[in-house]
Amino acid sequence: MELRYSYDSRDESRIAKSMGRDMNISFKDAVVVCDKIRGMMLSDAISTLKSTQLLKEPIVYNKFRKGVGHRKGSSPGKYPVKPASSILTVLMSLESNAEYKGLDTERLKIVHIQAKEGVSRKRRKPKGRWRMWSADLVHVEVVVEEI
Repeated sequence: MELRYSYDSRDESRIAKSMGRDMNISFKDAVVVCDKIRGMMLSDAISTLKSTQLLKEPIVYNKFRKGVGHRKGSSPGKYPVKPASSILTVLMSLESNAEYKGLDTERLKIVHIQAKEGVSRKRRKPKGRWRMWSADLVHVEVVVEEI
């Protein structure tokens, strides 16, 4: 099964695309992280995710905020380290795709980023127990455009 991008562009020479498939991260956290960096410049998004990994800048939760505590100087938020690192690898791949295509990496803006639900794989519980649990996987697609 082929995954297609849900973004249609008129000028393919000014955009670069990248997709992360079957990532073992929380779908809700991936949606919140994607909402945070949508519309940012690529270099700003990379620095934001790196500071989130180092627990310096929280991601403000506008969706899925029930039970989320406040952080110093901001609204309710968390430090989603695992989704931030997974999406950061997709952004680094996107930056290298743009360099290969000949685009200026300092002038790239994220015009489309989306987290999609992937497959739900059934797994057995560890230590020989027969109870089943599901591991839900996530796909993330990103498109940047040179401005």
